[in-house]
Amino acid sequence: MSRIELQHIDKFYGENHVLRDINLTIEDGDFMTLLGPSGCGKTTTLRVISGLEKPQNGVMMMGDRVIIDAEKAFYEAPSKRNLNLVFQSYALWPHMTAFENVAFGLQIKKLSKHDIEERVMSALHKMRIEEFRNRYPNELSGGQQQRVAIARAIATSPKLLLLDEPLSNLDARLRIDMRAELKRLHRETGTTIIYVTHDQVEALTMSTKIALFKKGEIAQVGTPLELYTNPIDLAAADFIGNPRINFIDGKALFDGSELRVTSELGEYRFPKTAMKTDEEYPENKEFDCVLGIRPEMVEIETEEGEAGHSVQATVYASQPAGSETLISLTVGKAEFLAIQIGLNEYDINQNVFAILHPSRMNVYNKETGRLIKYASAKRLKAR
Repeated sequence: MSRIELQHIDKFYGENHVLRDINLTIEDGDFMTLLGPSGCGKTTTLRVISGLEKPQNGVMMMGDRVIIDAEKAFYEAPSKRNLNLVFQSYALWPHMTAFENVAFGLQIKKLSKHDIEERVMSALHKMRIEEFRNRYPNELSGGQQQRVAIARAIATSPKLLLLDEPLSNLDARLRIDMRAELKRLHRETGTTIIYVTHDQVEALTMSTKIALFKKGEIAQVGTPLELYTNPIDLAAADFIGNPRINFIDGKALFDGSELRVTSELGEYRFPKTAMKTDEEYPENKEFDCVLGIRPEMVEIETEEGEAGHSVQATVYASQPAGSETLISLTVGKAEFLAIQIGLNEYDINQNVFAILHPSRMNVYNKETGRLIKYASAKRLKAR
């Protein structure tokens, strides 16, 4: 199949412009997640790829084949696209066993009984539900039913597997289990997967690439690490990460060689090499900015740390949460969150030192909301 390309896709429902000039390339073997809040266009994009929706503008390619050419009113039938779609609802036949549900598509293709048996059992084995082959859907849990639905989708060996929020009906523990199964399935089969979700944890843990949607447009495409480390704008930064990123207002000045940022947390200087070259910002003129600092990048010490990296702070609240502790800190008028692994005890109003790492900070232009200074993706050494 090589790869899928969406070029300048527009989709309207009446006067509602739901997809706005969508351009996206999905490489062969990718696990591409379409991520965003409800109503942002991610499911509509999936339906365009599957053939369930016809865009008014744009082109879609699969390898060298033209699948959609809206200008010529050409839309290849879904049955010819060599793909399978798994919906949020399991859509299993209630009068068929798990085996019969998975075998249904293979029987339509008129494969031999031997081939059907082999393929069905292979799919059930991949989803670890062989022992449930003779059970009906009402005898299966929600997680087991979802595994049957996915087994049915992969039994025909599609080149492309489309998943539309398949885990949203499962409880938290089952979602964790199914994320592991889907990631393992992708690794074993090499099938290209396009996955729709509003859950950033699903996107960050399973994907090879993420396309972040916002109001019918693609805001950013990259690996999970790229999107988490350097969100393209304030809205993306606020959406990705749990707990959410800390935003600290400040003032910035770029003198042509370095960016100088001052805030309640002190003054920091960043070299030009850490800045986005395609963003516009005034030179030699102070402007409003926002510092973005992930909570796990804030370390806490009871004594002053490395010069220039520590700032005296006051504990506003401490929230032990079992595996981690969330500590709210204040410095002047600024309030921000830190995370420590394990259970830690801090007193309200206790004075501590927050150890900050300038290389892991993002800086955004407050007026435009756009990223102007990258954070380093290098891991910090364990303390």
